[in-house]
Amino acid sequence: MNRLKLLIFLVLLIFVSVKFTATGRGYVVSFSNYVISKYLNTKEFISDKIDEHISQQATIVKLKEKNRELEKSALLSIAFAGKLNSILKDNNLSTYNPNVKLIRAISYSNLNNYDRVWLDFEDFNKSKIYGLLYQGYAAGIAIEKNSHPLGLLLRDKNCIFSVYIGDKKIPGVFQGNKKNLLIKYIPLWMNPKIGDDIMTSGLDGIFFQGIRVGKVLKVIEEESSKTAILQPYVGLKIPAFLHIITKN
Repeated sequence: MNRLKLLIFLVLLIFVSVKFTATGRGYVVSFSNYVISKYLNTKEFISDKIDEHISQQATIVKLKEKNRELEKSALLSIAFAGKLNSILKDNNLSTYNPNVKLIRAISYSNLNNYDRVWLDFEDFNKSKIYGLLYQGYAAGIAIEKNSHPLGLLLRDKNCIFSVYIGDKKIPGVFQGNKKNLLIKYIPLWMNPKIGDDIMTSGLDGIFFQGIRVGKVLKVIEEESSKTAILQPYVGLKIPAFLHIITKN
């Protein structure tokens, strides 16, 4: 019954948001996201307490094991960053210090669009475009919409960022598409191959270089450039949590 009430409430909010002006929609989105966030926080808190009560000992063991894995990963990351920054310093280049943050996807922005999600991200800079990651792979971008952070997942047509293809780092531009995910504007004289890995280039300041996006399924030669169709490594409907790149 509570879920039905929440659904009715959200439908009414969405209806009002469509009818109101952009400013009105901003207020509606703010209130809607606040309510949903509080609901999810409460639900998560209760669920955590129940799980803790039922299987506290097993949970502690798993958390300790996971913590050891994360500590090892953190040490390796620190060592890698230190080594890389040493090389950059020797070549009079700026240090490399990317930062990522775990955030929550609250809800779809529209009931009929599964490629756009509102994000619970307090430190959002409205003038910036952010890269989104899921399980270490590129998952989309985050932009400003009605003064709130909106996640555009890979299939959204406005999800655009620069990439490299294969070991030769063939340049291209990723663009979301409902039917096929595309890498556009590949120079005609370059030859991406089926099965080539596609990674972020970092040239656009959205992602840092080397995040895997997918692999080439097909290459189409057009009048002034080539276009590649790709198979993404991430197939998302609505993830509960994502990582957002706060600094490249």
